[in-house]
Amino acid sequence: MEQAIAPVTDSATAWWRLVAGLTLSTIGGVGMWSVVVALPTVQAEFGVARGEASLPYTLTMILFGVGGIAMGRWSDRAGIMFPVIGGTCALAIGYLVAGNASSLWQFAIVQGVLIGVGSSATFAPLLADTSQWFERRRGIAVGIFASGNYLAGTIWPPIVQHFIANVGWRSTYFGIGLFCLATMLPLSLALRRKPPAHATTSVAGSTNSAAALGLSPRALQVLLMIAGFACCVAMSMPQVHIVAYCSDLGYGPARGAQMLSVMLACGIVSRLTFGWISDRVGGLRTLILGSALQGLALLLFIPFNGIVSLYLISAMFGLFQGGIVPSYAIIIREYFSPKEAGARVGATITATIFGMAFGGWMSGVMFDVSGSYKVAFVHGVLWNVLNLAIATFLLMRLGRRVMARA
Repeated sequence: MEQAIAPVTDSATAWWRLVAGLTLSTIGGVGMWSVVVALPTVQAEFGVARGEASLPYTLTMILFGVGGIAMGRWSDRAGIMFPVIGGTCALAIGYLVAGNASSLWQFAIVQGVLIGVGSSATFAPLLADTSQWFERRRGIAVGIFASGNYLAGTIWPPIVQHFIANVGWRSTYFGIGLFCLATMLPLSLALRRKPPAHATTSVAGSTNSAAALGLSPRALQVLLMIAGFACCVAMSMPQVHIVAYCSDLGYGPARGAQMLSVMLACGIVSRLTFGWISDRVGGLRTLILGSALQGLALLLFIPFNGIVSLYLISAMFGLFQGGIVPSYAIIIREYFSPKEAGARVGATITATIFGMAFGGWMSGVMFDVSGSYKVAFVHGVLWNVLNLAIATFLLMRLGRRVMARA
């Protein structure tokens, strides 16, 4: 079996698929970012309040998460190419239809149902597929692919803003739809080959399985989803509110936007670094390391709020947190059958997205109640402790059972 797998996993074919997947993720990631950039213009055109204008983003995030589960199940059964093609078509049609919306509700529904679901095919399902093409270099490969989400957040907003300012948001949406169709469909053909033969075998009898932790597959899945939700509630505070926080401190929104850019750029470095680390220590230990460091960075936000301090802590936070979410894909590949990877990674990533949505909202509520973001930072630290506790619990169970077998 090892001789049959060796020429395929970690091969040139696997790396070329990774390049195609990373490109698809970067392009398809526009679905998460364009609505944020277009929000003020859409709000002004439809004459609604800021809360109503935020509805398209909320629906996009919710259906991005739900779509990741559905697309993951589809990829488990038919391979990744067909979900990506379906997602591309939904994404392109969504942008073309949204550009013709005559009301905010039409825009919001299309943004969520077509753009959110379409974009979801280029993250969690592709992340799971990428993990199946690597053995020795799985961690770094997953880290590289997961960087596509941050690359999209770095590249797309200034492009979208430029075209909105020059040709309007409707024409910009038309252009994005046509661009996605023209670029993503050809790239999807690079994914037509199904995962290597080992990816259809079960890990139920191996030492690396849910049973190796003394847990049922369902129990382990639930714990990973709770951990994913908790870590992203904590993660959302700086990512969602750093611009508003800087404005409240008197530094202005431009400084906050720069800190967010620094945070995302350092997140790319983090995903590559933690991918390299996970190849050496495994997914659980990588999750514990990332969670502990993220909690430390969150704590530093509480006493230090000078302009230089915030830049440095934002960079630290990006370097510490970027590798957490990809580690869940590594853990799932280590402790579940590969033939379930798409659905299980999709479910866990969905939990992280819901955590971001809940955490961003809850931090705003806490600010409204207390008049300060300090309470929101403490709230994030407490959720981070829950994430760290779950990861430590799983590693301790693994250690005890390994010692018992010895």
